[in-house]
Formats: sequence, structure tokens, C-alpha cells
Amino acid sequence: MDKPETAVSPVDCLSLIGRNSGFILPFPVFDHKERDYLLLKAQGEGPIKVSYIFPNGDRYEGECDSSALGVMKRSGAGKHTSAGGVIYTGEWLEDKIHGRGTLQHPSGALYEGEFQENMYHGTGTYTFPDGSTYKGHFHNNRLEGDGAFTDTQGRVWTGEFLGKAALGLKMQHTLAKQA
Repeated sequence: MDKPETAVSPVDCLSLIGRNSGFILPFPVFDHKERDYLLLKAQGEGPIKVSYIFPNGDRYEGECDSSALGVMKRSGAGKHTSAGGVIYTGEWLEDKIHGRGTLQHPSGALYEGEFQENMYHGTGTYTFPDGSTYKGHFHNNRLEGDGAFTDTQGRVWTGEFLGKAALGLKMQHTLAKQA
């Protein structure tokens, strides 16, 4: 036996919602037969590799660990693809996006950087659907701290960002060499 492929009823799904992220992460609660098989396989071997297709069409492929109560949780490296086209690839801890990773949205928005408990938290780069970018610090899904915003014309604005406010930003200028 290699890795089990599991389909569960919607009643068996647990939804984890990152505050303000709009990204819903379902994860099945295993029935006894599946859980017993996975626990036997996992004992003494560290994380196990799994592949799941959820009833709503979401897919998770990656590593899981079991808790002391026998509940399987995403931990380690993995990829979650939602039925709506949102793709997260990166690190998990205790069934939450936590560590470094990439979150792609169907709109073209992309975040690459650090996460903490399902939120942008730490340093990262957010690319907006129009191609503009913010590179800097995030705190609980908010732009917060030193950063640089590059607009669609290529102008770079640097300074301290505080959520939706960014007072006193400075525009970087590139001087052309004269011959």
C-alpha cells in the first residue's frame, strides 16, 4: 500500500478560516478505519505524505502528522489547491499555513513570503493584479513597517506603512548619466 486517497462527506470537513484572508482551508476528520490505517503507518516514521480530494473539489498534497488524539493535521510541506483556483504552496504547522510559502489568487494577485497562523506575517512581497508590488513587512495580513511600493509605472515609493496609511513616503529617483 502506498498513500491512501480519501473522499469524505461534507459533514466530516473542518473549515479553518484565516482572519481577513478570505482563504478557507478545509481538512477532513478521518473515520476510524482511515485514521487507524494512517496512525499505524505514521508511528515512528515522522510526517507521512498524503493526497486528498475534498467533496468541494479542493485538493491537498503534502505532509501530515497525527495529534495525541489521533487527528491528522497538515504539518510540513504541502500544496493546497481550492476549487476556486487559489493555490498555496509552502509550510504548514498544526493545520495552519505557517512558515514560508506562496499564495496565488485567480485574479493574478500573488504573495510570496512568511505566514503565521494563516496570515501574511513577517517579510514578503505582494503583487497586485495590476502588476504593482509591495515588498516589506506584514503583520496579521496588513502592510506594516518598512517597505517599498512599486507602482505600475515603475516608480518606487519607500517608507513606513501602517495598514492603509503610509505617511511621508519617499519616491526614489534614478538619475540618468549624462555623456
